[in-house]
Amino acid sequence: MKLTYKSLAWLSLAAVLALSCAQTKTSDKPVYLDENQPIEARVEDALSRMTLEEKVKILHAQSKFSSAGVPRLGIPELWTTDGPHGIRPEVLWDEWRQAGWTNDSCVAFPALTALAATWNEDMSALYGKSIGEEARFREKDVLLGPGVNIYRTPLNGRNFEYMGEDPYLASKMVVPYIQEVQKNGVAVCVKHYALNNQETLRHQYDAVVDDRTLYEIYLPAFKAAVHEGGAWSIMGSYNLYKGQHVCHNQYLLNDILKNDWGFDGAVISDWGGCHDTDQAITNGLDLEFGTWTDGLTMGATNGYDSYHLADAYLERLRDGRASEEVLNDKARRVLRLIFRTAMRTDKPFGSLCSPEHYDAARQIADEGIVLLKNEASVLPLDATKPGRILVVGENALKMMTVGGGSSSLKVQKEIIPLDGIRAAAGKLQVDFERGYVGDVSGAYNGVVTGQDLSESRTADQLIADACAKAKDADAVIFIGGLNKARFQDCEDSDRFGLELPYNQDAVIEALAQINPNLAVVIISGNAVAMPWVDKVNSIVEAWYCGSQAGTALADVIFGKVNPSGKLPMTFPVRLEDNGAHALNAYDRKATSVEYKEGIFVGYRWAQKKDVKPLFAFGHGLSYTTFSYGEASVSKASIPANGTLTVSVDVTNAGEREGKEVVQLYIGDDEASVERPVMELKGFRKIALKPGETRKVSFTIEPDMLKFYDVNAADWALEKGTFTAYVGAASDDIRTQVSFEVK
Repeated sequence: MKLTYKSLAWLSLAAVLALSCAQTKTSDKPVYLDENQPIEARVEDALSRMTLEEKVKILHAQSKFSSAGVPRLGIPELWTTDGPHGIRPEVLWDEWRQAGWTNDSCVAFPALTALAATWNEDMSALYGKSIGEEARFREKDVLLGPGVNIYRTPLNGRNFEYMGEDPYLASKMVVPYIQEVQKNGVAVCVKHYALNNQETLRHQYDAVVDDRTLYEIYLPAFKAAVHEGGAWSIMGSYNLYKGQHVCHNQYLLNDILKNDWGFDGAVISDWGGCHDTDQAITNGLDLEFGTWTDGLTMGATNGYDSYHLADAYLERLRDGRASEEVLNDKARRVLRLIFRTAMRTDKPFGSLCSPEHYDAARQIADEGIVLLKNEASVLPLDATKPGRILVVGENALKMMTVGGGSSSLKVQKEIIPLDGIRAAAGKLQVDFERGYVGDVSGAYNGVVTGQDLSESRTADQLIADACAKAKDADAVIFIGGLNKARFQDCEDSDRFGLELPYNQDAVIEALAQINPNLAVVIISGNAVAMPWVDKVNSIVEAWYCGSQAGTALADVIFGKVNPSGKLPMTFPVRLEDNGAHALNAYDRKATSVEYKEGIFVGYRWAQKKDVKPLFAFGHGLSYTTFSYGEASVSKASIPANGTLTVSVDVTNAGEREGKEVVQLYIGDDEASVERPVMELKGFRKIALKPGETRKVSFTIEPDMLKFYDVNAADWALEKGTFTAYVGAASDDIRTQVSFEVK
């Protein structure tokens, strides 16, 4: 048995319980200790035995990442850990500083933008299974993730933690992740509910959103997490909505999440997200974390008793200002979470840094990397023939698992792109030039990469040195993009613009003039501007791919893997081509942010305004080509309580085996309200050998065709003609077919 302070505490507790149980018959075992009893019976039994003080005690943190149990009753504490891309290293009891453990390294899995870019629910299940096993091995009860906030603006510093701009895609991709994590006896904590779409002024801004936009765009993924995924906990977000912080928000937490959706889990505050005792009591918060220890406030040595759901709550309960009925509901939810996780004895053991987890990380990254452009067949490179390639760019060697905020990790290993390319280059000689200097730091919360990224050359000299080597290279691979420094892809700060930082555009322009066989690799969690797009033949979006980043990138560059990723967000040409920015609905100084673009987020806005994107939502190329037949429908009209099927034949028309994401969009041709030209309503990722044809079918249900009627405060389906669009991207529709709703 692996002994830690948590398991030692369990052993001590078990000894006490064994002595007490020895005095009674087995049949006298309390219901709450009997795992054969229904969980609700166990919760009620435990609740009936708890004192007022014990009920309050389990509603707030006792350390940076844990909350108390009920030792008198043998109910264990809860231990949480940051995700959603790997298991965070241990910190001191109530500080962010590292605890100094030597056995708390992890596998870094690709960022959730990369997972979403796989458009493959099997990859989401593999991700959840793997990260759940790592959390279980580290004896964590709650994994703080995944995140499903919608990509509203490409400036949001935390977009890399989320699943893109489309509510349907995010809904489908989040469910398998949740289900597989929780099979390990580890709860997910889906975040950040809701409307947390920017990091600037994240504690102050009030999101002003109409109900139709809320229900159609920003809530579906959270609802799927609850109804289909069965999430055991939800994290409230920092921002405000309707004038209330969302960690204690009547409308979002009580009215929608708990009452309308029937959520039976616990609502956990984001760290420092709780601001008001009375609202915390009445407006849906169940478990409070971080209020004292996040630096927002400082207090007594035992700051945890000063939490809003601690002594202040006890006072109100004792003098009658707060009801025990509300307290019992909170305690039930936290007990339910404990019984589902920490109290379970039948959990698997899990595993950490296993070969299977590294394989999973590589497989997910392989499927998520997106080939944006590939003219003149610059890629893949042939490693079986002698030659010389030049790799240029700081991101070829900079570790990306450290930094970016709470998702920063302490990895057992991280294969950087340059090392991955060199390992796979075969007969090709690989040279390197820095090209530009970006962020030379390599530390976050005590985790240090150990890389020396110092540089003495000027910007002009760096470009000149890179161009000198590029002249004689058979191919040049520029690896740049963003990083996880502040004001890039990083928690608690947003980007200042869409452009690449650190003079990278000048480097790319210079290389393009020297060598036409140039492939530009962008590592980022966000869209970037590409003023040089017409001068470069090959462009790859490689995301943050974690421990296997370099290996996976090399897989694609050298053709070991045929790229199959598709963009989960729109890459605009200019920032003003994004709806929020076109309408001046993003303001870095505003504490009231009106979502003026409404439901027209991402590709919906581009199609509404007929704006050609740089690269469209759903776009992604392959080293082979796919042809589509004519779409057909199983019925001319959809029955009121029935379904119809849209089918299309897809053929691999090239010479390489590959995977294609077949996408179904639906448009309402006769709506009485303004609706998008079309909306994603289905996708299938299929593998095809050269010349192989497969029929792909999508089932359409009436609920998929509805819009949210604000007057009726309900979903509405109108009769009329609808069109099903089938294609390879939102701007690459290959076939369409109409049907009726009568």
